[in-house]
Amino acid sequence: MGQSSPVTVIMNEASGGAASHPDVEAALARAGLDAHVERVKGAEVREAAERAAASSRTMIAAGGDGTVSTVASVAIRVGAVFGVIPLGTLNHFARDAGIPTNIDGAVAAVAAGCTRALDVGDVNGRTFLNNASLGIYPRVVWERETARCRGRGKWTAFALALARTWRRYPTVMVRMTIGDVHLSRRTPFVFVGNGEYRTEGLGLGTRASVDSGRLSIFLAPEYGRFEILTLPFRAMAGRLARDVKFEAFVDRAVVLEPSRVPYRWFSTRDSAPSVADGEFHLTDSAESAVMIAMDGELSNVNVPLRFSVLPKALRTIVPEAG
Repeated sequence: MGQSSPVTVIMNEASGGAASHPDVEAALARAGLDAHVERVKGAEVREAAERAAASSRTMIAAGGDGTVSTVASVAIRVGAVFGVIPLGTLNHFARDAGIPTNIDGAVAAVAAGCTRALDVGDVNGRTFLNNASLGIYPRVVWERETARCRGRGKWTAFALALARTWRRYPTVMVRMTIGDVHLSRRTPFVFVGNGEYRTEGLGLGTRASVDSGRLSIFLAPEYGRFEILTLPFRAMAGRLARDVKFEAFVDRAVVLEPSRVPYRWFSTRDSAPSVADGEFHLTDSAESAVMIAMDGELSNVNVPLRFSVLPKALRTIVPEAG
């Protein structure tokens, strides 16, 4: 077995189906991996990661991308080795890092203990593994979670969120600084990805690598309310790059300054949301903060938003070469 240091598996029971959770412990036993499994839910993930950091030099996140991102942020801070057992729906980070998305394959990689240093995105001191965005997507997430808090089912809440967001069609007026280039745009979204994202073909929405030392920045300033409805269908057809008038940039850093008047959706009396691994919480919004989605979770972040890459900051367990 490649791992010699204590191993803690932080398993979010709110991720994936309940049937997969016993499978994780069975797979760990089959692999001969002596690991402490801590079962948690939602907002307990970060607390569990902090506890694990005090005793384990290897921290494994078993859950979806939100769980993975939360545990990774602690592992980065303490310099621990980080692993993933994907239990989510999309598992973006695991797929792009080459980690098997089946439980046995992921556990076998953990047992082998081969590591690779991967990049991490950062915005104002907060890390993300996949991407961060402002505009349409955070609004959809906020509307969806608000509907779910009011008793709506998962898919009903999602449909209501899409309808309400489309009706209001919030846009962002943002000033961007990329190197020596200064731009101002009104756009339905700004997407900042950790790594260089593909926008066409079978690899649509994936990254060629997670250690390129670059951010991908996308805007769509010429996109209108009705055109936004076609985005999912163009994405499924693999025709996003040809059919959407993106402005795309690749760089090590970008500074975004969204105008708070057209961008903010909340007055100082309103509450802005944060979502932690399936649990929805309301927090008071700060006057200088805007709402962004990072790895699918909502956060209020003070402006200006200073994005950068932390090169090779995360020692990640990956399958052995070949």
